[in-house]
Amino acid sequence: MNIKDYFYPKSYSPSVSYSLVVLRVIMGLAMVLHGTGKIQNPMSWMPAEAGVPGLFQFLAAISEFVGGLFVIVGLLTPLSALGIFFTMAVAVFFHGVVKGDPFVSKGAASYELALVYLGISLLLMMAGPGRYSLDALIFKKKH
Repeated sequence: MNIKDYFYPKSYSPSVSYSLVVLRVIMGLAMVLHGTGKIQNPMSWMPAEAGVPGLFQFLAAISEFVGGLFVIVGLLTPLSALGIFFTMAVAVFFHGVVKGDPFVSKGAASYELALVYLGISLLLMMAGPGRYSLDALIFKKKH
């Protein structure tokens, strides 16, 4: 398998591809907004008592901010979604297991949203960005 095959979007109907664009823009924008504050101080945006090394904080900030931008335009979508997937997996683990937050909570901490983003990132990793993306332009197959 050629690396380009991994990034080339699968063939979907226009309606599915439009739906993927809507999903990419919503999730990508949310990731950019979540990552904006983190990217401004990427090595130390978490409290010191959390004990998370600066490198991992940096990777999470990059995954959210840059990955979010890339997901919006459909650039290196499976790779960008993979970074978001791992970041959200850690968030789900931290909130659900370490802190014991509930799945859903009214006004308090929960891991619901992180799990939703994890699911969307998994979908984008597997389905790709659709035909309306930079991946489709860059990695188009030559016949």
